[in-house]
Amino acid sequence: METTAIKNLQVFTLTDEKTNQIYYGCNQEWYTSFWRRLSGCGPSTACNILFYLYQTRMAGEKAKRFHNKANCVAWMNEVWRYVTPTFRGIPTTKLFYESVLAYAQAKQMKVTYNVCNLPKAKASRPAFDEVVTFLKEALRQDTPVAFLNLCNGEEVNLEAWHWVTIVALECSGDERSVFVDIADGGMIKKIDLSLWYRTTKKGGGFVYFVTEP
Repeated sequence: METTAIKNLQVFTLTDEKTNQIYYGCNQEWYTSFWRRLSGCGPSTACNILFYLYQTRMAGEKAKRFHNKANCVAWMNEVWRYVTPTFRGIPTTKLFYESVLAYAQAKQMKVTYNVCNLPKAKASRPAFDEVVTFLKEALRQDTPVAFLNLCNGEEVNLEAWHWVTIVALECSGDERSVFVDIADGGMIKKIDLSLWYRTTKKGGGFVYFVTEP
């Protein structure tokens, strides 16, 4: 299996200052309101990606971590002001990248986006190797990928109508067997992307961001 991954997963590590438990990235369950906990997967994913870009491109050699849960929650609430779910959450890649770009512009972060959509109609979807190439290109640029899953199909380790952060990809030589590592709920999980692609009924999409000088 060939692996392509971001360079520094440790950027995402943080500690719960009360329990000393280690997490990887944001968990929407840390929001204080019920609505934010229910619909916060998109903002949490945006938070992960923006933080990684900031720490690996703009923060020099300063400590490249969230450090603790309290700092992470503060960042999540800041990002929420721009990446704000509708009553249906953030159900499209367009709404996601437009919201992230609005935050980046407000914070004077120069970024551009790249998107790969997987429509509901299977005949309109890109070939699986195109999806894999898209993800590899992102990860080789040391950029996490936002993954919108509208229907998880037969992949039981993935929630439906949900955003997660892709941090690594493993594939066989013929690219028929492909797995991705995702940051979700403060944990790293592995899902079978090829199974998802074959069985999802509603599709979804992928977005990554590149910083500009």
